[in-house]
Amino acid sequence: MRVHVADHPLITHKLTVLRDKRTPSPVFRQLTEELVTLLAYEATRGVRVEPYEIQTPVTTTTGVRISEPRPLVVPILRAGLGMLEGMVKLLPTAEVGFLGMVRNEETLEPSTYAERLPDDLSDRQCFVLDPMLATGGSLGAAIEFLFARGAQDVTAICLLGAPEGVAAIEKQIAGRDVTLVLGALDERLNEKGYIVPGLGDAGDRLYGTV
Repeated sequence: MRVHVADHPLITHKLTVLRDKRTPSPVFRQLTEELVTLLAYEATRGVRVEPYEIQTPVTTTTGVRISEPRPLVVPILRAGLGMLEGMVKLLPTAEVGFLGMVRNEETLEPSTYAERLPDDLSDRQCFVLDPMLATGGSLGAAIEFLFARGAQDVTAICLLGAPEGVAAIEKQIAGRDVTLVLGALDERLNEKGYIVPGLGDAGDRLYGTV
C-alpha cells in the first residue's frame, strides 16, 4: 500500500480553516471542494492514458487522453458527496458511482445501506472519496466492495487520516493495489473514534446539521 501525505502550504492553509470550529458550512463546503481538487492532482498521477493524435494550428502531434474504461469516482455517502465536485472538476470524463455506508457509534463497525455502481469493475481504476480516515472501517469496507466487483486498483482520497486508520487499511487490503492520499496525518483517535486534532464530524459541518 502506498501512502501519500500532501505537503503543500495551500493544502495546510485550507485545512487550518476547515479545522476551525468557527468556519461556517458554506465556507467549509467551498474549501473542501478546493482542497479535494488539490489532492486529486496527487491522486491521479497514476491514471491510465493512451496516445492520441491531434492537429494543432501548426502541425500534427501526439498527446495522450484518459484510457477506456474510464476511471470510476466513488464518494462514500453522505460526507463524501462534499468532495465530489472538486474531484470531477479535475477528472470530468470519469464515471461516478455511490456507496452509502454508516458507522455504528457503539461498535464503530460499518454497514452498507445503498450502492449505485457498475456490476463489473474489471480493469477499472477507482477513486474513493471519504473525508475522514478514522478507524478505517467504512473506507476499508468500501475498498473491499470495489475489489469484489473486479476493480484493478483503488485510490482513496481523504482530507485527514489517523495512524490507526492507516494501519487498519494496510492490514485489511492484504497486498492489493491501494493508494491513500491524505491532506494530513493527524495524531490519533480519541475514545469515541474521532480524529485528534481533526475537524469534528465532516458530514455535519458540510451540511449544517452540527
